[in-house]
Amino acid sequence: MTSTNLFRCASIAVLAGLVAAEEGHTLSGGAKYGAKSKALQGPDPADLKNIDISYWLGWIWLAIIGSFIVYQVVFHLIRYVRTVACLSNETQRYFAAPSVTFGRFKKYFLDAPLFRTRHHREFKLSTAINVGTLPSRLQMAFLVGYFGTNIAFCVISINWNGTYKEVASEFRNRTGVLAVMNMLPLFLLAGRNNPFITFCGISFDTFNLIHRWFGRIVVLEAIAHSAAFIASKVHSGGWSALAATINHSAMIMWGVVGTAAFVFLLLHSPSAIRHAFYETFLHFHIAVASLAVAAVWIHLKELPQLRILYGVVALWVFERTSRLILIISRNVGSGGTKADVEVLPGDAVRVTIRMARPWRFRPGQHAYIYMPSIGLWTNHPFSLAWSDEEEDLSEQKGLAMNRQDILEMRKTSVSMIIRRRTGFTERLFKKADLSPAGKFTTAALIEGPYGGENLTSYGTVMLWAAGIGIAHQVPHVRDIVAGFANGTTATRRLTLVWIIQSPEHLEWIRSWMTTILSMPRRRDVLKILLFVTRPRSTKEIHSPSSSVQMFPGKPNVQALIDQEMQEGVGAACVSVCGTGGLADDVRRAVRMRETEWNVDFREESFSW
Repeated sequence: MTSTNLFRCASIAVLAGLVAAEEGHTLSGGAKYGAKSKALQGPDPADLKNIDISYWLGWIWLAIIGSFIVYQVVFHLIRYVRTVACLSNETQRYFAAPSVTFGRFKKYFLDAPLFRTRHHREFKLSTAINVGTLPSRLQMAFLVGYFGTNIAFCVISINWNGTYKEVASEFRNRTGVLAVMNMLPLFLLAGRNNPFITFCGISFDTFNLIHRWFGRIVVLEAIAHSAAFIASKVHSGGWSALAATINHSAMIMWGVVGTAAFVFLLLHSPSAIRHAFYETFLHFHIAVASLAVAAVWIHLKELPQLRILYGVVALWVFERTSRLILIISRNVGSGGTKADVEVLPGDAVRVTIRMARPWRFRPGQHAYIYMPSIGLWTNHPFSLAWSDEEEDLSEQKGLAMNRQDILEMRKTSVSMIIRRRTGFTERLFKKADLSPAGKFTTAALIEGPYGGENLTSYGTVMLWAAGIGIAHQVPHVRDIVAGFANGTTATRRLTLVWIIQSPEHLEWIRSWMTTILSMPRRRDVLKILLFVTRPRSTKEIHSPSSSVQMFPGKPNVQALIDQEMQEGVGAACVSVCGTGGLADDVRRAVRMRETEWNVDFREESFSW
């Protein structure tokens, strides 16, 4: 064989993962594929151990999910009891006292960044190249623990004293089984309709991080699976035997295709590539993931692990189908869904979606929007900043209308503020800017809502926002102020801190804040602190009232947190949505006081 052919065979072999074997390939552990006499003997000890390992991995998943569900149930119960107990309690002293033990757990583990203070602030090679963020201490502990568990499962109970071929065979089958098993959570965590977001109280952002690392684990196990097969084949018959196997076995060839697809998914998914070419990345990611699943399906056609792949495909189909049903139910009928896009100062637009079907709006939600005239079939997530119920009572219906008629005429409109960046947001801004009066209307689809958070069980709520992050916090302000007026919230002190570069950014939410500031009893609960970091002159900085104050420069985060601790009522929640630097500063300030103050920290972020 020439050196060129040797190099070609070696290259193919390196990519060959989830590769079984040719006529000597084993069923999950020991029974040779195609060898009827061996198959009739039933599974050998290696087969049974692989089955045990699969069950152990499944029980680990259930234990983790169960722990988080119990945690959520307990704390939802605590918050419910606290809300009921504090509705008529102005001091809430009992709930102000922290648990020192739980405070330390939050300070050093639950809310702690990996090292000192940096968590959400991105690492950048340049202004255009983002290489990602650091996980939190809890996230890293989970990832390291799960990674280590998979390494242990790859090597335990393997007869390392056997012959070269026997050891390679056992290791090959073990890593292959684990790779297929890990595809279950990999595809489950990739979906927007992941039920464990609600059940476990874990954010989509965290699940997205876990999805990426589960994918890396699958690829590494597939490579180990391939390497064991390659080593065994080359050891017994040389590279020519390996090349012949790949060329003459459909099972092996599709294993090659599957591994090549997995390796591509790994190589094209680093943060710098995702952020620089996100829409291109997403399309390739979905297409190549589909190819990988199809290839593994054919590769496992005669093996029992195919049953695991049934679950993988079922999860993916169900998630995609549910998204399609959700889109149709939200947008089809009653004239369809329309989007009004309006240019705002500071390189932003306000998008108001007039929906075909109403939904119940809650603070903290986000939705994905499709605008075919701007981004074809692509979709993008944005925080929902405001919602209105409208009734279009046309004269065609006449004056006499029953309840069904009225419900049919109801329209829900949701609004979001979108900052001009690149790609979709750049095209959206330019079209609005070039339209007459800086406005245009287009057909749209909305998918959601997703998320949602209730802060009304806390006596003290402090909301931090930087720039466009105000879109996440405004619904909380309206919800808490309304609840305070009608006596349905425990909150007695609400502080909004908004950091902006220029006073013109106030126009983003001026109409909404005017509505909030005119709500009953607003002055008794709400205080707004505005910090302008780049004012054109000091004349722009003036405080309208004692409850709405404006300051030049950046805030002293620790000082404001400490003031809130001294003047707060009952249990507290500090929420932040903004730049990575602000989020890390607020996290640090809260952690410094968690053993002295009964405070919970919330961070809203969306990584991709």
